[in-house]
Amino acid sequence: MPHTPSITDSAVKAAIAAIASESSTTQEKIEMLIEIAHGFQKKPKTPQDLQNALELYNQADEMSGEDYPLLKARAKTGIAGVLRTIPDNGTELLLQAKANYEEALPILQELALPEELAEAQMNLGLVLQSLVPFNLARIEDSIHVYHEALRVFIWQKYPQEYAILHNNIAIAYLSMPLTSEQEYLRHGLAVQTFEEALKHIQLIENPREYAMLQNNLGNILQYLPSSHPLDNILRAIAAYDEALRVRTSQDTPLEYANTISNKANALFNLPDNLEKPELGNPINLSKARNYYREALTIFTQYEQTEQAQVVLEALQAVERELKVRS
Repeated sequence: MPHTPSITDSAVKAAIAAIASESSTTQEKIEMLIEIAHGFQKKPKTPQDLQNALELYNQADEMSGEDYPLLKARAKTGIAGVLRTIPDNGTELLLQAKANYEEALPILQELALPEELAEAQMNLGLVLQSLVPFNLARIEDSIHVYHEALRVFIWQKYPQEYAILHNNIAIAYLSMPLTSEQEYLRHGLAVQTFEEALKHIQLIENPREYAMLQNNLGNILQYLPSSHPLDNILRAIAAYDEALRVRTSQDTPLEYANTISNKANALFNLPDNLEKPELGNPINLSKARNYYREALTIFTQYEQTEQAQVVLEALQAVERELKVRS
């Protein structure tokens, strides 16, 4: 079958042609390369789009040399961003991304707007967090760069970034290497981080971020080591219900399915009568079964195979439990 030129092919060729042309200045050529590469990176339709972005960013990096430090730093953060998103089971691309961010940061600190620096810090934090399980980065360093980014991404001006950073910090706290006796401490820090963000991220002004924070707060509360586990389950369910004020099966089906399956997990362990837990929870088990069924339908419809499998196993566990108790 003959190859049909795509828009992306044309854009790469146009960029290369523009570089060869003498009518543009070197700075304009570098800026054009970065802009086109960013377009590929932002909405990649195929894996080749990411490769195209990488190629263009690399050319921009080379052309910048020592004469255009800020453009060089932008090319490097672009390269790092692409490397971070290319699927890879190992750590090689993440380590390359880390090196590019770390090279770009001092230049951005000196020459770029604070927001551009903070975005690079935020993304470096994600790379460091991804390297922690391989013992190639420290979680404390990840938390540190997130806090640096928060000096710029304040809730009044950047609610989305503020919410995402708090979400990332909370997850980072959960992976801190503490002894089992200190486990309650990291969970407590994570809960505090979500609650701090939710003081400022409100349902009306920032519904999407509000729902994300409430859903993830519910997940931590549900599994919080505590001498009052039922209180935490009730708090988790309240958080999921807040998230479900935003997440609906019509508007955000996958997020909705995620939250109702989380809520079902909580209901699985909640007695019907808190005063008489020995009576069991057939009512809550039935509610959980309905949520799992609904989530399974959505995940299957949207071909989310892994999530569908997890929910299917949970559904089977609920059905076995109901059978035993009937």
